[in-house]
This record gives sequence, C-alpha cells and structure tokens, in this order.
Amino acid sequence: MLALLTAMLLGSSLTVSVAGVPNVAEPGGPAEIRASLRKALAERHAAEVRSARLERDASTARDAAERTAREAAALAARIQQAEAGIAAAEARIALTTRERAALREQLGAKQQPVVRLTAALQQFSRRPVALAVLRPGSVKDVVYLRAMLASAVPQVQSRTEGLRGQLARSRRLHEQSLAAAEFLRVEQGRLDQRREALADLETRQRMASREARGTADREAERALALAEQARDLDALVAELDRAGDLRSRLAALSGPALRPARPEEARLAAESPAPEASATAPPAPYLLPVTGRTVTGFGARRGSSTSTGVTLAPGPGAQVIAPAAGRVAFAGPYRGYGRIVIIEHAGGWTSLVTGLARTTVEVGEMLVAGAPLGIAAQTSPQVTVELRSDGAPVNPLRFVG
Repeated sequence: MLALLTAMLLGSSLTVSVAGVPNVAEPGGPAEIRASLRKALAERHAAEVRSARLERDASTARDAAERTAREAAALAARIQQAEAGIAAAEARIALTTRERAALREQLGAKQQPVVRLTAALQQFSRRPVALAVLRPGSVKDVVYLRAMLASAVPQVQSRTEGLRGQLARSRRLHEQSLAAAEFLRVEQGRLDQRREALADLETRQRMASREARGTADREAERALALAEQARDLDALVAELDRAGDLRSRLAALSGPALRPARPEEARLAAESPAPEASATAPPAPYLLPVTGRTVTGFGARRGSSTSTGVTLAPGPGAQVIAPAAGRVAFAGPYRGYGRIVIIEHAGGWTSLVTGLARTTVEVGEMLVAGAPLGIAAQTSPQVTVELRSDGAPVNPLRFVG
C-alpha cells in the first residue's frame, strides 16, 4: 500500500494544461463562429436603432398612409432584430458546446490519476488502526505514510490547480449554455409575436388600398407583360428602367398652355434643350434586405459569369426588407429566381431583390427604406440584392451604413 501511494503521488504527473480550442482554420471552426456572433450582434444593434427611428417617424407622421408605412417598416426591423438575436444565441450555444466537448475530453484523461489516488486513500482510511498495531512494522508504515502525505498534499493541490480550474470553467460554460438557450427561447417568442403583428398590419393595409387598385392593376399587368417578353433578368431590368425614365419625363412635362388673349400675336416658343443627365447620389440609407452570412460577394466568379450583386444566406423564413425608399416596378415570380422585387429609386438607381418565397408588395406601391417586401424560403434560403445605376451594376456594400 505504501509503495502504491508513493508511486501515485510522486511518479504521476497531475499538471493540467488549459483546454485548447479546435483548429481555428477549419471551416465552421471557432473563429468562423465568433465572426458570425460578432456580425449577428452588430446586425441586431443596427436593426434596433433603425426600428426606434422608424417608430419615432411614425409617431410624428401626419399622413395616415405614411404613418402606416413607417409602422410596417419598424415592425420589419423588429423582426430582423429578433432574427439576428436568434443567430447570436445559436452562435453562443455552438461555441460553448465545442468548448465543453474539448474540456470533457481533457478532463476524462487528466482525472484518471486523481481517481486512482482517491481510491487508494479511501482503501487506506478504511483499514482499522488496531489491525495495523498487531502487524509487525505496520505502525512504522502508518507514521511514515502520514508524514509523507502531510508533505505531499500541498503538491497534489498545486498540481491539480489546473484541473480544478477546468472543472470550474466547465460549470461556467454549462451556465452560459443555459443562459443562451433561454435567450434563444425569448427571442423566438418575440419573433413570433412581431410576425403576427406585421401580418395584421399588412392585412389592414391591403384592405385600405383596395379603393385605389385600378391604376395599380394596370401597372401590374404591364409589368407582367414585360416579364413575359424579357428573355432574361437583365433585359427585364433594362425594360423597366426605360419605362421608368419615360414615366419621369412625362411627369416633368408642363401642363397644357392656356389660349392667349390675342392668338394672332402668338409665337412658337423655342424648344428648350433637354437637360444633360448628371450623376446623382445613391439612395440613402441603403440596407441589406436580410440578416445573414454572405455567400457570394459582388464581382465573384460564378461558373462562367461574374456576380453582379451580393447573395446572403438568412435563416429560414427570414424577413426581407426594401434596401431603400422607392417605387415597386415589379413584384412576382420570375423564372429561375423565385419571387423577385424590383424597386425604382430617385436619380436612375434601381434595386433588384431575388429569392423571396412570398412577396407582400404590389407594383406601383411607394416604399420607405426598410419596408417589408416578403419572406425568404424555409429551406436553404438565399436572397440576392443588386444595385444598378442607369442599368449598370454597382457594389451595394459600398453604400451600406
């Protein structure tokens, strides 16, 4: 027994190193998860600030239609805030789960010497002292062992300090995991409530706008006809740009001139030259339509072509919003792109949002920045946003605040 305890106390190394994390370079590793966590927290804060601003604007709006539009945009921002909060909670849970797994693996290996030592000490403590006195040399062994333990216990405590730290770290990780799971549950409840509120508001909007549907229906029919004629999405955007430019020029024309008092003295007015087109500032603020990780950046290679927009991977059924204020030029399904929305902005700028599973806007509708457009798909959702200036694609990330 004495030899066994001596070998375990002095021969076994109980020094425990702090648990490391898996390779940070691996795909889906801790470094990528932490980056996703930081991005989700930033998106959550931005959505919270945007929703507060829209709610203030709605409270001060005098026009009922504008107030309703800003309330809908504020609700959409609150939905995106909850979605980003859910993404952050999921990232926290993934990090704590990984670290707890690494700690369990190390603790399983490092606790074996301690378990053997504890078993030996328990066996020794159950040995009656009277029996030790009856055996020759036992009393001497007991005195020697107790003296050795008195000097060895501080070493055991020192060598197991790292192990005790790991056990405390494991308990803290478990508490953090429980807190993240509770936060996830709360955010999911908020998300459900806000989606219901937005659905109710959209229903009221549709009912209130039925009286003015005549013009919108005609515009929708023209947009659908253009979609049938266009061979690809670029051609559709170009046709809508031309239609929007024509509409703007017609709106800028002056009304009919009154008949002059002395017609015989009337002269033809010299036609004024058309103003030269000038570059205008991009729509501001410019927002990404969904919260999520970037799948394809602007200018990235996609087979034999180059990406003309930014593709994002949000959560299933994520809220999709208008990147900037403008007028809906097209809203509906388009071959190979799911449901799409094309928005005309001032100054010849156009936004194209593809990959929606459902749209909640109509052609001709005027939108504020952040207005709800619809929702993303429930399975493998990917939403793409393109920004164009007079038909030429521009990197939208340059203008995202």
